[in-house]
Amino acid sequence: MSQDSARSPGERFDRLVEIMARLRGPGGCPWDREQTFDTIKPYTLEETYEVLDSIDKRDWPALSEELGDLMLQCVFYAQMASEQELFTISDSLEAINNKLIRRHPHVFGDGDARTAADVKKRWDEIKKEEKGGSGDALLDSVPRNMPGLIEGQQISSKVAAVGFDWPEDSHVLKKLHEELDELAKARAGRAQEEVEAEIGDILFVIVNLARHYKVDAEQALRKANAKFRRRFGYLERKLRERDKSLEAAGLEEMEALWQEAKQQE
Repeated sequence: MSQDSARSPGERFDRLVEIMARLRGPGGCPWDREQTFDTIKPYTLEETYEVLDSIDKRDWPALSEELGDLMLQCVFYAQMASEQELFTISDSLEAINNKLIRRHPHVFGDGDARTAADVKKRWDEIKKEEKGGSGDALLDSVPRNMPGLIEGQQISSKVAAVGFDWPEDSHVLKKLHEELDELAKARAGRAQEEVEAEIGDILFVIVNLARHYKVDAEQALRKANAKFRRRFGYLERKLRERDKSLEAAGLEEMEALWQEAKQQE
């Protein structure tokens, strides 16, 4: 067994912190040294989605690698923060360790939570207590810069937790039909801003419908996107076998191939 393979997870994490410090230090990497919190943000988002993509594909070797890339983002931010004497990676680790223990009293204390719903309810209660029952608006804790679908999910979940929700999924379906009718009226009036607004309302209602059916709307859409990619890829391959371009194929031929692709699944 090599020395590296015998390292514990903690030792390997320490090694990552050391490597990042060297890359940012004197004589380190010019690119790493010139990065800032703002310039690294796009990479963090990219790495996050690559993690999700690996999970969707059930590509475990890729997921292992992508999780390492995502950890690098955390270490990168912490290294920059330590250089400015803001905080260190040790502070971040201590914070999450304490938070997990504090918010799981049913595991680490004498609390009681029998279901996942109980755990979520208690988590939110403890979170509010930690903030001293502050008078901040309920939705202030939902970041505005996250993808719209995920933001919608968090908004609807938070307001539902305090009772602002449709009592049954049939009521959400009724609301969806109402919004579709309003979209039809907006289209008839050819008011583009109204059409945009109504489509936004429809998407938000669908997010709520997914929540009522205990479906993650973001993951549902990602899977639908993946399914569309597979079917359209089949369509393209078949057209290439016929020495025909997408532009040369008519809608009828493409639709027939699309139906073939569906039957292959």
